[in-house]
Amino acid sequence: MTTIVMTGASTGIGRGAAQDLMTGPDVRLIAGGRSKPPVGAEFLRLDLTSLASVHEFAVAVREALGDTSIDVLVLNAGTQFGDAKHRTKDGFETTFAANHLAHYLLLRLLMPCLSIGAIVIVTTSNLHDPNTNPVAPPEHADARLLAEGKVEANDPPSLRAGVRAYASSKLCNILTAESLASSDFARERRLRVIAFNPGFTPGTKLTRNQSPLFRLPFSIVTRVMSAFRRLNTIASGGHLLADLALGRITPPQGRLYASQVRRELQWPDPSAMARDEAVQTKLWRDSAELVGLPEGP
Repeated sequence: MTTIVMTGASTGIGRGAAQDLMTGPDVRLIAGGRSKPPVGAEFLRLDLTSLASVHEFAVAVREALGDTSIDVLVLNAGTQFGDAKHRTKDGFETTFAANHLAHYLLLRLLMPCLSIGAIVIVTTSNLHDPNTNPVAPPEHADARLLAEGKVEANDPPSLRAGVRAYASSKLCNILTAESLASSDFARERRLRVIAFNPGFTPGTKLTRNQSPLFRLPFSIVTRVMSAFRRLNTIASGGHLLADLALGRITPPQGRLYASQVRRELQWPDPSAMARDEAVQTKLWRDSAELVGLPEGP
């Protein structure tokens, strides 16, 4: 039996992956979220905008596991807004809190439950890289500033602040994956750590919190692009995520960043900032302090 714990299994690529995973034999999927995952998965309520909810979910997962371990941990859920003004119950900027901070906390809480040779997947985005996001790339990965919604130097923030907040949170995702992969804990447990970029994928509802002024032109651009390019789909992204989770696709030696480009998986270098060990270390340490944990492994 392969035991998988996953966030973001109710919609979009995550739901596609969950459906794929549930077709395999001897798979137990525990899904956390605010709406139910596909039939066959076990559902535990999780609100990523609340650190208390993350703690409650981790306790519920450990109770559900009993004496078993987690073979695959998929930190996939994500959200996006048109600005960086929204705040969580804990007072943090919502995009950063839900996409990075809550997942960082969940990872830390469930690390002791990971089996030897477990797979950990963190969903990121190519928007973290200035080479693939020249419009609104991350300016920094300072957790304390991002928690306050300070995603750019402009005051007041530019109209790109929402996209930059999302891109910054995705940079934090890949920095977290890099930190985990290089840790003594990962070496001792022989973990396989993957940062998965599903790429631009229409229909995922990621833009559902954006204003109509954004969604309308976005949908028009998407239709135009679909006519000329082989765009990624929810099915292709979900299938790749499931393949990575079940080990049907393994990273090349020394590679961690898996990127879907036109429905095919590539293993490029992430951005220079994502590979900066000093930035990785600081983000891990500051994130631990923000969620009230020791720095740890």
